[in-house]
Amino acid sequence: MKKRLYPRLAWQGICKNGKIYFPYLAAGIFVVMVFYLIGFLSSDPVVREMDGGEQMQIVLSLGTVVMGIFSVIFLFYTNSFLMKRRKKELGLYHVLGMGRRNIGIVLIWENLMTGGISLGAGLLGGILFSKVGQLAMIYLLEGEVNFSFSVNTEILFLTLKVYGAIFFLILVYGILQIFRTKPLDLLKSESLGERPPKANWLTAILGTVLLAGAYFLSITVKEPVAIVWLFFVAVIMVIGATYLLFMAGSVTLCKILKKNKKYYYKTNHFVSLSSMMFRMKRNGAGLASICILSTMVLVMVSGTVSLFLGTEDSLRSRYPRNLVVNTPSLEEGVVSQVSQIVEGALKKYGVQEENVLHYRQLVMSGMVEENQVILDYANKGKFSYTEYENVRQIIVVPVEDYNRIMGTDETLDRQEILVCNTKSGFKEDYQELTLEGLGTWKIKDQVDFVDNGVDAMQIIPTTYLFVSDVSVMVEMYQSYPKAGETFEFWNYYGTDLDCSDETQSLIAQEISAGLQSLGEQDPAFSGTTVECVGVERMDFYSTYAGLFFLGILLGIVFLLGMVLIMYYKQVSEGYEDQSRFEILQKVGMTEREIRKSVNSQVLTVFFMPLIWAGIHTAFAFPMIYRLLQLFSLHNMWLLIGITGGCFLGFGLVYVLMYLLTSKSYYKIVRGGSFSSRRQRG
Repeated sequence: MKKRLYPRLAWQGICKNGKIYFPYLAAGIFVVMVFYLIGFLSSDPVVREMDGGEQMQIVLSLGTVVMGIFSVIFLFYTNSFLMKRRKKELGLYHVLGMGRRNIGIVLIWENLMTGGISLGAGLLGGILFSKVGQLAMIYLLEGEVNFSFSVNTEILFLTLKVYGAIFFLILVYGILQIFRTKPLDLLKSESLGERPPKANWLTAILGTVLLAGAYFLSITVKEPVAIVWLFFVAVIMVIGATYLLFMAGSVTLCKILKKNKKYYYKTNHFVSLSSMMFRMKRNGAGLASICILSTMVLVMVSGTVSLFLGTEDSLRSRYPRNLVVNTPSLEEGVVSQVSQIVEGALKKYGVQEENVLHYRQLVMSGMVEENQVILDYANKGKFSYTEYENVRQIIVVPVEDYNRIMGTDETLDRQEILVCNTKSGFKEDYQELTLEGLGTWKIKDQVDFVDNGVDAMQIIPTTYLFVSDVSVMVEMYQSYPKAGETFEFWNYYGTDLDCSDETQSLIAQEISAGLQSLGEQDPAFSGTTVECVGVERMDFYSTYAGLFFLGILLGIVFLLGMVLIMYYKQVSEGYEDQSRFEILQKVGMTEREIRKSVNSQVLTVFFMPLIWAGIHTAFAFPMIYRLLQLFSLHNMWLLIGITGGCFLGFGLVYVLMYLLTSKSYYKIVRGGSFSSRRQRG
């Protein structure tokens, strides 16, 4: 009998507290399902065999890591609401004669049931929806539909291990709470209020400084290399500042409203504000969590949707010409033979050159210190991660090629140069530029130049130096001791092709085959590269489609987390306020006044997370745009439109959640006393 008592008590506890357990179970089922689904798609051979499938699976594999980390935080956070509600019942068990060990056994059964239901139903849902996800991948990658069905046992066992460990840690944490809390405190846990907190100005100032610093970084940092790591620094600063400001700021807001006699001394405001004053620490933390999750949803969804819809723009930024052939030599014989192979391939498929871009270049890299470029920076102890933002690619081009491409008629002395900078550059007031070990040149002018797509794919900026003629480039190469290790000559040729992607791919294959044949005879041709938009388009679309799919899926997961925190916040506060409103009803407070007070309490702070999420997103926009530029997306208006649309759509969902959760709060608050009144009547 005793053995059956514990599981029965555990199951009864779950059923009696269905309002808080069923949403928790639904959330557990959903995160398990999503984890299995992402893991399945990241290793599915059907997806891998599609064009671009491997790139998409690399992106999706990152999603399993994100889901695992989020699940730990999310399930622990939501479980804390369950424990708070259950402590009174567990304390009652202790009063009736059960020891801590017996209560621990009840908790073990509860966790076995909730964990088992979450894992079982989640894996079942993941297996069933895995085919839907596979079809979505096929649709995004324009592959052929496969009607086979499979279960990935490796991902299934991985899911069991990950979430089994999470639920085990939750159980251990719950048992520790029971053993560290006095039995009477368990019984009184719901009635124990918090003392009215004092407005902590130090916390508020620290939060303000952190937030101002994060906003300053987002607005001012323009170096592409710095953005990559400073973005994560800014995110951490915003998260910390949000929690500090919501916890300190909510207290300050209540105190300011309390001092406003016209606002405070009204029935609805007086009751709601007095009630909130005793739990502002938890209230602020909950609101901050909602704000952070809201910001994550907005940033992730707007960013991935912009990348997906702007894939063609990104593709053309990376590959401004349909066909690009780079030859690692300026020798006329080598360049001539490569040109013959290209011309032969174009002639074979009846395609003409269009919008040709051709120039010679000497490529090197260096670290900029004011108007000096240090070429051998790595071996001189000059290089460190923090100084990486000063590293740039240096491309030397003869002014003859510059004039032909840009339609100008510039002339230069041997010690004069024209300078073109991408992403960031030298200050305009510099009159000279020194290349370490090569000499000093007078800067005649700062000019513009066409983008060959290489700059779009790398995070370091590029500086073009236009010199008087090719002989200057040759002198640079010959005069630098380590030129063979760090300097490269390239003959760049790019052209547009008015034909289909399939024909472009055939032309690229024809050129590659011809170059391979030449490379077997002469090593000078072995380093020649061929790039074709028709070949690369699928890789671009698969990568961005993977980010889009993952962004939408994780956005839904984060939205679910936000909704569940909202719900638990309202439900837990409803149960806490139920007894207070019951007392107020006994002294004459009407049902209409209760509703007004509830609306006042919810409206006072509920929309702060949405407002601040919008502010966070607005200030993060410059940094997000620069990050997307690293993915070759330069369409700012597309990002502005999608971000604005996401905020409006999210705002509608947020209002809907407000209406639903405030209704739950109201039902709990009025449930006890009004139902008892009806029974007495």
